[in-house]
Amino acid sequence: MSKKTIYLGAMVIIIFFLFLAGCNGQKSQTSVTTPQVLNWTHFVRTGGHGLSLNNVDEIIKSATETNLFGIETDNDIPGRYESFLDPTEKLKAIKAVADAAHAVGNYAYVYIAGLECITANADKAEHSFFKDHPDWVQRKITGEPAIFGGGTAFWIDEGDEDVWISPYAMEWRKIYMERVRQIAATGIDGVYVDIPYWMTHFDGWEDSWASFDDYTVTAFKKETGLEAKKDLKLGDFTDPNFRKWIDFRINTLTAFMKEIDQNVKAVNPECMTIPEIYPGYGEEAVRVGADVYDMYPDVDVIAHEYSAGGSSSTRNPSSWFTYMTGMYSFRAFAEGKASWMLSYSWDKSRKTNIDPKEAMKNLALSQVMAGTNFWDAEGHVMSGSNDYPTRTVIMNWIAENQKTLYLPREPIKPVGVYFSNKTRDYFADEFYREYTGIMHLLLQAHLEFQIVTPRTLAVFKGEVLVIPDAKCLSTQEISWLQKYQQTSGKLYVTGQSGAFDETGEVCPDNPLHTLLGIQDPASRSVGEGKYIYDPVRKGSDYLAAVRQSFDTTAWTGVANKELDKLRNDFLSDLENTLKFKPAIQITASPYVTAQQALVNGKVHVYIANYKGLKGKEIDRQIMESGVVLKIPAAAENKLYFLPYLGTRQEITGKFENGLMTVKLPDIDRGAIFWME
Repeated sequence: MSKKTIYLGAMVIIIFFLFLAGCNGQKSQTSVTTPQVLNWTHFVRTGGHGLSLNNVDEIIKSATETNLFGIETDNDIPGRYESFLDPTEKLKAIKAVADAAHAVGNYAYVYIAGLECITANADKAEHSFFKDHPDWVQRKITGEPAIFGGGTAFWIDEGDEDVWISPYAMEWRKIYMERVRQIAATGIDGVYVDIPYWMTHFDGWEDSWASFDDYTVTAFKKETGLEAKKDLKLGDFTDPNFRKWIDFRINTLTAFMKEIDQNVKAVNPECMTIPEIYPGYGEEAVRVGADVYDMYPDVDVIAHEYSAGGSSSTRNPSSWFTYMTGMYSFRAFAEGKASWMLSYSWDKSRKTNIDPKEAMKNLALSQVMAGTNFWDAEGHVMSGSNDYPTRTVIMNWIAENQKTLYLPREPIKPVGVYFSNKTRDYFADEFYREYTGIMHLLLQAHLEFQIVTPRTLAVFKGEVLVIPDAKCLSTQEISWLQKYQQTSGKLYVTGQSGAFDETGEVCPDNPLHTLLGIQDPASRSVGEGKYIYDPVRKGSDYLAAVRQSFDTTAWTGVANKELDKLRNDFLSDLENTLKFKPAIQITASPYVTAQQALVNGKVHVYIANYKGLKGKEIDRQIMESGVVLKIPAAAENKLYFLPYLGTRQEITGKFENGLMTVKLPDIDRGAIFWME
């Protein structure tokens, strides 16, 4: 691929002109898409490498041989005290690898730490970060500093000093931003910032809600007038002051990344800012303070160190669906930006019967079918590979099919699912279960979905929107929901949605109940063809049932009657009560996912099969047979089937009365279907 930016002009979505027959006389929910500029980050096939001046040629050679596009290099300047003070030699290496990558038509980006700094051999040195600047370090409310030694984490050697720094230590921050500008000025294509977060993840710090260093405490008082050490009930989400502390911590890290991006762009406008974030969409984002939903608008791409259910080799089918839910959520949060996945396939330190090659293939399958970018790493690190020949096979296939995988996926006729970030902030566990359960319902029923957020609610065009126990809704959100309903939108509301405002305060009168005319909040209420209100958390109930019995039936591929009934009840609500009819009908087992979308104006279905997989024991799927699609079409439409890691083949269907019925070939790991 050339170094030119790839421009995708406006794509006028005119497919489904025969939807009158298949969609009750209504038009498709899509219209003219927004023109998008896709830069190199959207097509990344990456892997990590340690960087020095001596191994630049080796890095480029390895990347070329395994068809990497977008080369990660680890040459941390601000995260090592020696180079934080004097970055000269490392800057030379960064420039060298950037020049070498550009010479072969590739891109390179460089790793730096966020709020962590290690001093090597600090036990024998006169100077270290903490010895020189103890006031710059994060602290517990009791005053204990965030300083650690060898053995605390696998990347900290014996004798080293590891500190976590307050983002409000402005003397440090000034030097840090200078280093960021120096790095960007080398011509490197990206600055990759490793997890900027509050120290809440090492043993003994999990409930600290740090940091209570003097700089942070002062900044919080300036913003809120509150004394962080006295006016908060730590961990008590019913305390409005603690909720302000939650907001402050998240806003702080987002602002930190925004300032990094501003400094990067000031000297190199083409250089990308890429934070690595391990929290997904649940409670851990609130505790750590690094929230991918909040951060996406202020950076170019996020690398997600996200591993629901462990690594690929330990993940069971139910966890694969949760993993997919996380990735689909990230794609919604990104709003057109790329999402990279630094998740792990196999680790030799974990006892398992899984073949590392098969674990790699399954991990890549899930990621590309969700539209995210595959990152290959050895074990639980950023670099290397568990098997280089397998990496090459995967990367070659991705490269050959990158437009099919990474061009924008536009909705057709989706069921919307609302992600309420403020509900997640203040009622994380309850919202996580309900939201995740609703997504499992839709994925396992093979209904088209679209994740909607407060940033995209005003432009959502789907016919039905599920509000999954979204307790905290702002006045603006209620106004958007009212407009949505006034334009024939239908709501499926569960739990205590709307009971609190966006600050977490109880609403005297639930405005969502007022909007819908709910008289008895304790009872299910139906506005025929307009809304369903159910105080029962349908998603949470379904997720609990999935966790109890989904895997045991998925391992053999047999039906699960309890889950089938719960799904059918949910489908009946949509189809019979809300009169929703999907654009594409898919008949398949609940053990596969099948995302439907328009890509470059053509119907696509991205299928991933998890039937038969068993964590630590079985790494090959049971073949999925008999998948049938029914799609509004024209008789002359051509149909294509692309097996995962295979080659495209043209297939046939049966056309009758504006509807194309297609029986897909047997599906091993996964496949992509499209019609043109």
